[in-house]
Amino acid sequence: MFIQDLRNYNRVFHFTVIMGDLTILNLLMCFFTASAGDRFWSPNVTCTLTQGMGLMSLCYLLPTLRDKVILDRRLITDSQIILHTLRRMGFFIAISLCTLLLFDFPLDQDRFIGLFYVTFILLIVIYRLGVRRVVTKYRNSKKHIKHVVLLGGNQNIQELYECIVGNPMSGYQVVGYFDDSLYAGYPPSLPYLGKPSEVVGYLQAHPKEIDDLFCNLPSVRSNEIMKVINYCENHLVRFYSVPNVRNYLKRRMHFEILENVPVLSIRNEPLTQPGNRFVKRLFDIVVSLLFLCTVFPFLYLIIGICIKLSSPGPIFFKQDRSGEDGKIFKCYKFRSMRVNQECDKLQATKEDPRKTPIGDFIRRTNIDELPQLINVLKGDMSIVGPRPHMLKHTEEYCKLINKFMVRHQVKPGITGWAQVTGYRGETQKLSQMEGRVRRDIWYLEHWSFLIDLYIIYLTIVNMLRGEKEAY
Repeated sequence: MFIQDLRNYNRVFHFTVIMGDLTILNLLMCFFTASAGDRFWSPNVTCTLTQGMGLMSLCYLLPTLRDKVILDRRLITDSQIILHTLRRMGFFIAISLCTLLLFDFPLDQDRFIGLFYVTFILLIVIYRLGVRRVVTKYRNSKKHIKHVVLLGGNQNIQELYECIVGNPMSGYQVVGYFDDSLYAGYPPSLPYLGKPSEVVGYLQAHPKEIDDLFCNLPSVRSNEIMKVINYCENHLVRFYSVPNVRNYLKRRMHFEILENVPVLSIRNEPLTQPGNRFVKRLFDIVVSLLFLCTVFPFLYLIIGICIKLSSPGPIFFKQDRSGEDGKIFKCYKFRSMRVNQECDKLQATKEDPRKTPIGDFIRRTNIDELPQLINVLKGDMSIVGPRPHMLKHTEEYCKLINKFMVRHQVKPGITGWAQVTGYRGETQKLSQMEGRVRRDIWYLEHWSFLIDLYIIYLTIVNMLRGEKEAY
């Protein structure tokens, strides 16, 4: 009954916060319409302001309704709230703009829509931080403080204690700790309550005074742990296990359940989920097919003739590259260099004498990469992903750079996060490749369809502007 009440509270809280968001959205639309008139919501569009408010509300609900409102979490920072809100706003803006275009909203003429979105984001951030302050004040009242005891003593649970104490918004108060002996990592002011065998007795002597218990005992002491768990489960004390992995894994872990077996994974990889892989693969097939069946034949004819006239050799340059899971595949490019024996060993340089007269142009404009859409259609590559390396470089760098092979856990791409954030082209220093690997791993851990679209957008912008590293 207690757990059901808690779930009902969470649902009500979630609903209340979302309704507050929608109220701000609709009031802001009314304000902009009253202030800017037809310049904001033109009477020429196919829906009225009232219908527009309904559409915008629906667009807002789509990315947020099933998303968890994190304002009621005890250990959460303002920066996490802001980042969480901005991510949801990004989805909302993308969905709403597509909807407005569908209903013939004149975005190209409206100077107020951008100001509207910026204002809305600022108001939502301020509103959610305000809600967080109210929740914090509510929890920090004596009536609502959660009293906690710690079981075990090592660096893991010590850092948890410091996290709780260092966050006044958590609403937690640590009563004391149990361990085999005094633990030097805790401050002397934190009461030592006794040995682990005395936990149940302490809880029985203080009924309804302890709300949460965090346990850090090793699994070899499962008999003692199970006694504590059974007591907590039957007396409304929440039990939390703090795994002893911090001594060798000092990073965020991700918890999963396989059947009934708990598993901690090192990183969250969105592309391990079949649904995400399907979306990415479908996008790759549609885009590559459209390009290969329309623009590419004419491009092949024109560029092919120029390549043939500039130097003897094939139109396509084919090279073995390292793909997903380390599989080797033939990567296609328009040939931009004279046929040479060093193509599988040396990277292209700015003043590379091997380049053909047309080669410098097609490399600078990225036209040489377009045949890789054939690789995309075949399934060897994706439009967005870590750039595939020559086999020689993979062999060398995997020995020099820690976690280098992690980037091979997804399909390589024609463009990638590293390339649009300053790590494109020749890697003269080891630090340049290390920076590329860090960004490739970031992409692997944070993939979303919108991130792919953003990378494609940045790639096009960089192509039009021209890049110093494009040679």
